[in-house]
Amino acid sequence: MLLLAFDTATPAVTAALHDGERVLAESTVVDARRHGELLMPAIDRVLVAADRTLAHVTGVVVGVGPGPYTGLRVGLVTAASFGDVLGVPVHGVCTLDGLAWAAGEAGLDGPFTVATDARRKEVYWARYDGPRRRATEPAVDRPADIADAVRGLPSVGAGAALYPEVFTDRRQGPEDQSAGALAALAAYRLAADEPFEPPLPLYLRRPDARVPAGYKAVLPK
Repeated sequence: MLLLAFDTATPAVTAALHDGERVLAESTVVDARRHGELLMPAIDRVLVAADRTLAHVTGVVVGVGPGPYTGLRVGLVTAASFGDVLGVPVHGVCTLDGLAWAAGEAGLDGPFTVATDARRKEVYWARYDGPRRRATEPAVDRPADIADAVRGLPSVGAGAALYPEVFTDRRQGPEDQSAGALAALAAYRLAADEPFEPPLPLYLRRPDARVPAGYKAVLPK
């Protein structure tokens, strides 16, 4: 087994290789505006570091979000392309689940909350019963609106760091995604024959771009 994992749903552009037992190589660069420029170089770096080629890859693991539209689609389109060209399966994993797994590796056990920055003064979040078990569906909300739901729970993620008045028990741990953690979770699910998310974007809200209403025709009738 050789899993190529990457995620572009958070500001971290992260890629890793996992052989089913351990992470062979990982590369992470935090830059919220350059996912399209940074992903392929990150993949190249982990392949070189692990002394592997794309021909060795047996499966692709991709974070499906939730995340902002522009960044998220970079990873998903790349995953679909690799899966098609290499003829290997593409496994979708919720980005929040990857962060929960990383929190477990850092020693946190459930219940707890994972929250990432959704911008617009909102967070993407979910509650977990443990590092491998999500208790709620991913959601996007203003922190004040979920204060009762997360009160008293330990929390990790960049969203929790932004709103300490709501996430009052923030723990040291992952803020942005780690492809190594995402790959380790995928390897666990494969070994346990557990299902994956479809490799489709989990946006949770509509994109900012809109077709303008009442625009003028530029061609003669």
